[in-house]
Amino acid sequence: MDLILITGGARAGKSTFAERLASELAGDDVCYVATAEPLDGDMAERIAAHRAARPRGWQTIETPTRVADALSGQADRRVTLIDCLTMLVSNLLLAVGEEEGVDSAWPAVSAEVDAIVGLARASTGTVIVVSNEVGLGVVPPTRVGRVYRDLLGRANQRVAADASAVYFVVAGLPVEIKALQSGRPSGERS
Repeated sequence: MDLILITGGARAGKSTFAERLASELAGDDVCYVATAEPLDGDMAERIAAHRAARPRGWQTIETPTRVADALSGQADRRVTLIDCLTMLVSNLLLAVGEEEGVDSAWPAVSAEVDAIVGLARASTGTVIVVSNEVGLGVVPPTRVGRVYRDLLGRANQRVAADASAVYFVVAGLPVEIKALQSGRPSGERS
């Protein structure tokens, strides 16, 4: 099992780095899982741009939730790239109800994250998860914003705990932070 988490701010280059890493590891033997939904014109344009930029040989699965279920039968892929946990948690929170608290939404998020980690453990290939780090800015002014920040922070921690590598992408530059935390030289993976 190899689980890699790629996190960072919005428009930091996370997806670009994840796609480059997936291509380096597996060429065209990649299953790309997209969790965004085109709920408005802007998101539809973003999704279209991502689709157009993706290598043609990659298999794409679009699913807003139940990622592990959607990936049944894909365990033989060299790389599975899930982009992104950020949208997945948002989709789950919206399904529970925007005004619900962390305690109400966490069971659904936790089950989804546990299923993804379980998928990675059962896989013979590499699973790459992309997620935003939303807890570095100001405290959101709305309750739903704070609940979302807390849910995503907990989900990121859960994936990072099981990941063999965690990259933080800043201005397009990936820094392997789990290696720094453990004292391993940068670039050396366990």
